[in-house]
Amino acid sequence: MGTRAIVRGVGHYLPARVVENAEFEATLDTSDEWIRSRSGIERRHFAAEGETTSQMAIAAARAALDDAGLEADDIDAIVLATSTADLTFPSAATMVQAGLGMSRGFAYDVQAVCAGFVFAMANANAMISSGLARRVMVIGAETFSRIMDWTDRGTCVLFGDGAGALILEAAEGTGAAADRGILAVDLNSDGRHRDILYVDGGVSTGTTGHLVMHGKEVFRHAVEKLADTAHSALDKAGLAGTDVDWLVPHQANLRIIKATAQRLHLPMEKVIVTVQDHGNTSAASIPLALSVGRHEGRIKDGDLVVTEAIGGGLAWGSVVLRW
Repeated sequence: MGTRAIVRGVGHYLPARVVENAEFEATLDTSDEWIRSRSGIERRHFAAEGETTSQMAIAAARAALDDAGLEADDIDAIVLATSTADLTFPSAATMVQAGLGMSRGFAYDVQAVCAGFVFAMANANAMISSGLARRVMVIGAETFSRIMDWTDRGTCVLFGDGAGALILEAAEGTGAAADRGILAVDLNSDGRHRDILYVDGGVSTGTTGHLVMHGKEVFRHAVEKLADTAHSALDKAGLAGTDVDWLVPHQANLRIIKATAQRLHLPMEKVIVTVQDHGNTSAASIPLALSVGRHEGRIKDGDLVVTEAIGGGLAWGSVVLRW
């Protein structure tokens, strides 16, 4: 027996502006074919001028509340994963709390870059399991378009903006792998690899900075570490790859997604892929993909879902949950 954190609702938001690959051809030595062949990305959304991470998070949160049939004050806590908060402080999560009209509870941000949503889900799961909160809104929201070096064709074509939200709620479980809710979590980081993916700004420089990435190194770490963390989480849950209904990976690169699925012996028919339409939305990519998969009728009640992600830090991890 024990308390499980089950999914009560899911929602997402994408900015109105859609940027096709061809748009980059005017300013960069690149092409639609070059971008597609290396990343699988065809288009992405960019936030409008003045549109912030917290505003997008509020929109995704409202969609999740509607999906769950809940009001803002039914939520005990908000955990928001982002690397692109509106301000240095306060947290974007407190801005979401205010924007939703939530007059109680608490809110804070989590920073684990592209792995942020997995880390935020782990936080929410621990709070629910311990009785600290009954219902937690977990959000991933990013405006990576604001930290791009527009002269670097290797990075600026890969990222997009958006937000996704998941409401987790306490429910009694039997302790068996057949329970609904989060069944296992696996988190990891290794600060020795910080130089392969980082932003060259912050309080130490007095600038916002731009994203810097050594793609080949990131790719090498990603494929190995994503498969390993997914296996670890499944082992903790007493499950195997053959039990998985849906792999919902961080949407960074189609080649990484395919290589990870192969290592887990999962056919691509069991993988939710949104990278072609969203690009890499960092911490927003998994909740965006979960919301799209659910609202398209693919992810159904009782399905076993594995999410996994890796980001700067390096930080990586996975969550196994039954919808």
